[in-house]
Amino acid sequence: MKAGNIIPNQKIAAHVDRILVIENTAITTPFILPLYANGVPTILFKSVKGKLGKHNSNHLLLFGQTVLPESLTLPGDFTLIAYFFKPYTLLPLFGVPAPELTDRPIDLNELSPQPADELQERLLNAGTVKDMISLLDDFVFNLISRSKAECPLIKYATTQIASNPSKESLAIVQKQLHVTERTFQRMFEKSVGISPNLYRRVCQFNAAFTQLNNRGHHKLSDIAFQQGYADQSHYIRAFREFTNITPTEYLRFGAET
Repeated sequence: MKAGNIIPNQKIAAHVDRILVIENTAITTPFILPLYANGVPTILFKSVKGKLGKHNSNHLLLFGQTVLPESLTLPGDFTLIAYFFKPYTLLPLFGVPAPELTDRPIDLNELSPQPADELQERLLNAGTVKDMISLLDDFVFNLISRSKAECPLIKYATTQIASNPSKESLAIVQKQLHVTERTFQRMFEKSVGISPNLYRRVCQFNAAFTQLNNRGHHKLSDIAFQQGYADQSHYIRAFREFTNITPTEYLRFGAET
């Protein structure tokens, strides 16, 4: 299996954080990819249909916020490409209120039948990953060209919270925006799909998850302390909430695969 991240083309970089590519060949059993909370909407293309949880899924999916853990099962050889967008882009780019897609990914063809259907056919017939990336870049750029302006307050809030996902940071951001807590929450949920505090907790989990994957710790309490959890038990509870397993079980599973 080959997996790696690609830096987005400059023409879409203001709206796309990163691009993940996974190529898997000569597999003899279905490949299961766990999907955990990461705080961002995603366009996912896969060269085989497979299943999302217990349900069949098409080649092109649009995800909003993922809070509940899920899994993607892919049979046979496949290429998977995921575009991870800025957290506030669902409404301006796709015209969808963000809460509608929270834990409810949809077939991209349902959202914009003609362009997405055409894109899917071209992706399935593309000869290389480079060609696929070029097609997806053009599709996203066209979305950006027709998009409405994102809310600057939410753009600022998500950036600040993601860079420092602490309770103190959340309170400071709300104060800086000069809006009431209720107004802030309503604006945030409409643009991002979840509450500001849940987004903060997802960002905190994701930072800890990245550190765990990078083996940037000697013991779990190191991650708990560095990522702002009260203690190791609090960190383990948060990890289980977003993955249904403990950090130790996750590392053991990774070592076995």
